[in-house]
Amino acid sequence: MERSQLRLVIVSLAMMLLFICVQGQAKHSPGPTAQPGHASSVSSPAPLPFPMYGVTPGSLHPQECSGRCATRCSATQYKKPCMFFCQKCCSTCLCVPSGTYGNKESCPCYNTWKTKRGGPKCP
Repeated sequence: MERSQLRLVIVSLAMMLLFICVQGQAKHSPGPTAQPGHASSVSSPAPLPFPMYGVTPGSLHPQECSGRCATRCSATQYKKPCMFFCQKCCSTCLCVPSGTYGNKESCPCYNTWKTKRGGPKCP
């Protein structure tokens, strides 16, 4: 019986300590601040840690290519060749430019990979 009571006391103390730590961090975290030149006193939400995920070279995993390429090729009437070359480029570059057209500057591998005739290989 003593062992279970001791275990209960330890778990309770650990939970209280965790609660106190969380409350202490909330008190010391900076609140919203006004930005110079803006009328509102609330700042915009913090940017995502990886805003260019999937767009910058090497930021994708190979299994994510098909979803990104489906988005990239969604506006073309030539879906099969677009998907084929997009997935080929994605598997090499590990990135797909955002949008359905252009924006290749964000993924330099897309810009530099050319066909035998010198045209762009990647859609």
